[in-house]
Amino acid sequence: MLEPLPEILLEPVVRAALLEDLGRSGDITTSAVVPAEAVMRAVVAARQPGVVAGVDAALMAFRLLDRETVCRVDCAEGARVAPGQAVLRIEGRARPVLSAERVALNMLCHLSGIATATAALVEAVRPHRARITCTRKTTPGLRMLEKHAVRAGGGVNHRFGLDDAVLIKDNHIAVAGGVRPAIERARAAIGHLVKIEVEVDTLEQLEEAMTARPDAVLLDNMTPEQLASAVRLVDGRAVTEASGRVTLETAPRIAASGVDLISVGWITHSAPSLDLGLDIDPDPRAAALPAAPPAG
Repeated sequence: MLEPLPEILLEPVVRAALLEDLGRSGDITTSAVVPAEAVMRAVVAARQPGVVAGVDAALMAFRLLDRETVCRVDCAEGARVAPGQAVLRIEGRARPVLSAERVALNMLCHLSGIATATAALVEAVRPHRARITCTRKTTPGLRMLEKHAVRAGGGVNHRFGLDDAVLIKDNHIAVAGGVRPAIERARAAIGHLVKIEVEVDTLEQLEEAMTARPDAVLLDNMTPEQLASAVRLVDGRAVTEASGRVTLETAPRIAASGVDLISVGWITHSAPSLDLGLDIDPDPRAAALPAAPPAG
């Protein structure tokens, strides 16, 4: 079961999105058009098949504008949905519901798109042991939510930032004077609980890296044949991660090489949003709204 994000982490992100949307004067359209006493019921439903993520973010958007809004979750985080299937049901004062609608849907559609893309890759490599993982190629300010969506889709998370693991990349190696010196410098500087991963582009670099005993090796832009050779060379002495040119079509061949992980940047930075929409379910209490004042 996917553990939900703590509210203390989620709330600032959703609040910032609402503040951006409400601007300096609030929702002037809804305030002008919708009577203050109007109430409504609405259903958020899928318009295409996929995997749901971002449910808690959507709920928070509605509740931050009105704590009395009643929300019911029909599809939990990570659930697969079919077209027409309800994900959320909302009931409350119409003004705050309508003002929160776009932020709630933006987050729900975007994060569900990430979960759906991740799930497709997870399914593509299912016959093999490789797991799908994300990268730091995330939307500024949304990394925590996007990485959570990867988990909702069945993937696993790579490091969250620059401070939770060492990942020595090609430019680090160039400045440090080689693969082995870079690893040795890193090991001398970090604590005993911090893992070290090093990126290599060739089998020769990999041989040099293994003499310094990294915890993981990132095999960048290698062919499936090169990846298989790299896995044999490592021989279980480090975690092997493949990256570069990963698509639904190439993922099975990459996974067949025997790597432990396949990292994919596009699942967070370019996954298409899942189409979900909010439709009003007419509420008998809202049916008899006061007539609009006559023009002029």
